[in-house]
Formats: sequence, C-alpha cells, structure tokens
Amino acid sequence: MTLLKPLVAATAALCLPAAASAHFLLQYTTDAMIARPGDVPVKLIFWHPFENGQVMDLARPREFFVVHRGERTDLMDGLAPITFEGAENAGAAFRGTVPVKRSGDYVLVTVPEPYFEETEDIYIQQLTKVVLNRNGLPTDWAEPVGLPVEILPLNKPYNVLAGSTFTGRVMAEGAPVAGAEIEIEYMAAEPDMDSARATDPTASPPPGGAVVALSDANGYFTFGIPRAGYWGFAALGAGPVTEHDGKELSQDAVLWIRAWDME
Repeated sequence: MTLLKPLVAATAALCLPAAASAHFLLQYTTDAMIARPGDVPVKLIFWHPFENGQVMDLARPREFFVVHRGERTDLMDGLAPITFEGAENAGAAFRGTVPVKRSGDYVLVTVPEPYFEETEDIYIQQLTKVVLNRNGLPTDWAEPVGLPVEILPLNKPYNVLAGSTFTGRVMAEGAPVAGAEIEIEYMAAEPDMDSARATDPTASPPPGGAVVALSDANGYFTFGIPRAGYWGFAALGAGPVTEHDGKELSQDAVLWIRAWDME
C-alpha cells in the first residue's frame, strides 16, 4: 500500500439515534508500545467496553496470528480459554501471548467464528487487528495482512495524539468499500490482566447511541480523537461473505488504535 495523497474529503462522525451499543472483539494488551523483548500477554474478549456492558461468549477462533516484517507466525497453540467478567455478566474468552523480540511492528490478527446474535437474528464475524510496536521502528503498520476485509490505517495506529485525527481506509478483497458504516468505540472500561475482570469505565457513552462514520467513495473515513486510550473502529458488513448457516452474516473489519496525550 502506498500513502500518496492527503484526504480532501472524509465523512465526519455522527451519532445515529437508532444504533445500539456496539459489539467489539478486543485483542487487549496493556501496552501498545513494547519496551523489552518477551512474550506479551493478550486477551481476546467479545464485549461492549464503552459502557462495560454485555460480554458475549467467544468461541475458539479460526485463526490467531501475528505479522512482523512481513512474516506470519501462527499463535493458535498458545490460546487458553478463560472466563471474563464484565459488570453485567461473564462470558467465554481467551488468553494468549505475542512473542515480541526484534524492533518493529507486530500486527496481531484474530479471525473468529461467526457469533449468532439472537436479538437481531444474524451472525457477526469481526476480523480484528491491533498493531504493537517495539522501539519505535515502523515496519508493517500500513500493509494489508490478507484478510477478506480490513481497515488500513493512514496514521501509525499505536501513537495517535489525542486531539488530532485518525484516518482509515476500508478494503474488501483489494477494493475500497464506499459508504461503509463504521462504528466507533472507546475502551472506557479495560480488562484487568491479572483478574480477568473489567475495570470501572472512565467515561460514559455519548447520547444518541453508537458513534458512527461513513466511508467516502474511495473507502476513506476520518475521526477526531477526543481523548487518550484505546479506540476501536468496526466497518459493519463490509466483507464479501454475507451468509452463514442460512442466516445473514455481518462480516466486519475491526481495527484498534492507541491514542496518547501530549505531555
């Protein structure tokens, strides 16, 4: 991927009153910037982290891997089931590790099994990415990892400044997705890595429902980042697969970024 030209048009974020709180698959690590080499703990949780809402049971993923300097490493053997407790309920989740040794980017990817959402009578499959970095050397963050649908960041996703903007591009099978609906989630509650419980939320969701942006004709969207922390972007139903077990499937692309306050 080549980052050639600045965006001249992108849709602003808006709140849709009819939108419900967002489902988001987390690949949570305490830090996105890794100071020392070693195995970095990660937890896979299907949750509503903005309001510390419902935890959905996560089945064992189809794929769990990391890409570093263009090389893919399978991490499935290191996954172990856990129970994660949110404020409303507990649900099945997983813990694993990411081997971080050399300097550079580590693009962590989860391809989950479709989840059946009874209230909507549809399946949801969130193909999820987060980028970790060691020693500030950028290597892989802007490159696709070969998913059927994914969000390609145009800003380094692990050191976005609060108060600035983040721009992504929704791509499905190598082509931009125009008019994709992107739900935006702040991780106001975070998983406690020691107890497998949720921390108390540090912010409340805005009135009017989920925060949503739309991609433009070339698949781009831009969002102003109001505060530091983890932010998630989910391009809903942007993937090429639309059915599973005879029911509608929303194949979503999810990308998590880390924003920081300037000190």
